Amino acid sequence: MKRKSWKLGSLGLAAMLLLGACSSGSAEESKGKEYKLKMSVTVNDSSTWYAAAKKLSDDVSEETDGRIKIEVFPNEQLSGGDSGKAVEMLSKGSTDLTFNSTIIYSILDERFGVASAPFLFNNTDEVDKVFGGEGGEAITKILEEKGVKALGFGQNGFRQVTNSVKEIKSPEDLKGLKIRIPGITMYTDLYRTLGADPTTMTFSEVFTSLQQGTINGQENPIDVIHSSKLNEVQDYLTLWNYSYDPLVLGMNKKLYDSMSKEDQELFARLGKEAAEYQVELAREKETKQLEELKAAGMKLYEPTEDELAKFKEVVQPVYDKYTSIWGEDLLKAFQKR
Repeated sequence: MKRKSWKLGSLGLAAMLLLGACSSGSAEESKGKEYKLKMSVTVNDSSTWYAAAKKLSDDVSEETDGRIKIEVFPNEQLSGGDSGKAVEMLSKGSTDLTFNSTIIYSILDERFGVASAPFLFNNTDEVDKVFGGEGGEAITKILEEKGVKALGFGQNGFRQVTNSVKEIKSPEDLKGLKIRIPGITMYTDLYRTLGADPTTMTFSEVFTSLQQGTINGQENPIDVIHSSKLNEVQDYLTLWNYSYDPLVLGMNKKLYDSMSKEDQELFARLGKEAAEYQVELAREKETKQLEELKAAGMKLYEPTEDELAKFKEVVQPVYDKYTSIWGEDLLKAFQKR
């Protein structure tokens, strides 16, 4: 009996050694492996998103002497212009890397919507603190559940509202206005709560719809408003920072996990640097863009603290509805200052 037990133990030990050798071999095989990766970016090649993606591509190629190459595709070329499909492709591994908004990630999981909850942040200092702390860690974990490794967080910016009717200083000013919004349920609920008439359509239709008066207004970050020349069809811009729009520089997790430790550390470091570079560019650009919109004749209005307090009070039902969807702990992580 003892001899039989010894034989079984020997077989078990041999199996463990074999598995260890295989695991070590896999890590060794990944070392020095060549990669030709594809990265999708939602917007065009003049954007800060593309500039950051290009920086990542160049830096990775330089530090690996061309062993790892990243080809960057702007305008969602890999997903046929569909940013929702782009994050699904990243999650499944059909695409290697992407730069996408967490608003788009809400298609995969509604919890991502917490990052853009109404009037959650007052300024970018609060944004940086939350994404550099528990909030960023929480979103990173949810992304991993969806098969995405977050290399860094960028910014699309605070979403502002424009219209061609009047200055928006209170919830009453929004009543009855047809405002184009993203096709996300939270935004529909939010604008209905504010008394507006929310409308969804592809962004390519927005300029013409504003021009023809089919809709009265729209909401987007300053970069989108400026680059799309919406000042030509909109007179009023309200700077109320009502919803923050973060970006995720994401990599397919299976791909990341399959890489050698050295390559993982390389992507973690250079991805973080690329995302920080995009944020820096975006914030510098926004200041200049606001000046140009004002010079072009657009009327800019920044609500007072008392006026913002009224908006926050009116949208409380949105929190009542979505807290259970986001989860109380996740919301608290984003509210923590």
